Amino acid sequence: MVTNQQFLGKFGMPGTPEALAHLMMWDVPFELEIGVIPKRIFCNKVMVAPLSEAFGNLIARGCVDELKTWDGCYNFRPIRGYEHRWKATKNVKYLSVHSWACAVDMNAAWNGLGKEPTLSPQFVKCFTDAGFDWGGFFRRKDGMHFQLSVI
Repeated sequence: MVTNQQFLGKFGMPGTPEALAHLMMWDVPFELEIGVIPKRIFCNKVMVAPLSEAFGNLIARGCVDELKTWDGCYNFRPIRGYEHRWKATKNVKYLSVHSWACAVDMNAAWNGLGKEPTLSPQFVKCFTDAGFDWGGFFRRKDGMHFQLSVI
């Protein structure tokens, strides 16, 4: 799994001009506009190819109907539950990968942080096959969350 130090080394501190230079408004190709996926996604440039592959997998494998909500990509914030540590230390290890726009959340209402995930193995595989780590495999389950497994 990619560490926050690696994200920092590659993209810089979130919110700075250095880091923001890696972000883009991606116009999702028409053939990948499925379900609730927005037509435009503000994300890190390195997310375009893996997201394209994952969305294509959802279509090809018949998993589109399982996608109920798109709950975001870029959000410069601490990891949920570590807000006080981030505020006190400003240590990058407490930042969410969403801060670099290298993660997405889907079906959040049914896959809450710390809860047993409800996404099917087939849905999850659409993303893991495309180069994502799934939060449902984390020690503290985060079934809505997919983040890049390599940068």
